[in-house]
Amino acid sequence: MSAARYLAARGVADRIVAGVGLVVASPVMLAIALAILASMGRPVLFRQERVGLHGRRFAIVKFRTLVRDAERLGDGYVLPGMDLVPPLGRVLRASSLDELPQLWNILRGEMAFVGPRPTVPDQYERYTARQRGRVSVPQGITGLAQLRYRDAAPWSVRIESDLEYVATLSLATDLRLLAATAGAVLRRDGIVQHQTPEDIDDLGDGTSGASRGATTEETSR
Repeated sequence: MSAARYLAARGVADRIVAGVGLVVASPVMLAIALAILASMGRPVLFRQERVGLHGRRFAIVKFRTLVRDAERLGDGYVLPGMDLVPPLGRVLRASSLDELPQLWNILRGEMAFVGPRPTVPDQYERYTARQRGRVSVPQGITGLAQLRYRDAAPWSVRIESDLEYVATLSLATDLRLLAATAGAVLRRDGIVQHQTPEDIDDLGDGTSGASRGATTEETSR
């Protein structure tokens, strides 16, 4: 089967599974939403513009895990010495439960279960032509870079893993990555709560401040 046909078939399967997942996970998602509302206040969800398949932009949705105005307070990063992650946020980030609302992104056809993690527009604009090859497949919730490094690697290193995934795309690869994801979440590998721009942003020069590759609510996931 060609890569194009595989991706088309996988897209249909992803949407079906996401729809079922939203129904099954709705009690858990409601409980998380109420917990965030009670302990952290509004908003419950975090939305941010991301770059998807072939450079198309969409709004990613997650449960909020940081304090209000975290992007402004941390200039776009969860900086050392700044208490931007409340206790509930740490639990949600470590367990990846904050990712559950992205089932909606998958249902809408904006994401997949497996693929490179969707980046912010500023990072994408600073990619080389070769690095932009990572958006030649749907962007996903989990992928090779996330399993290898989670938060513990700069962007250029993660992009190389994403390009490796694109080059080896297959059903067998996706099944292997999905199977490995559960173990990685349970072990909580590579979780880094605090990072500076120098820790992760080694792409070409762009604008400074919160727009320069900063994702705040999720540095890599």
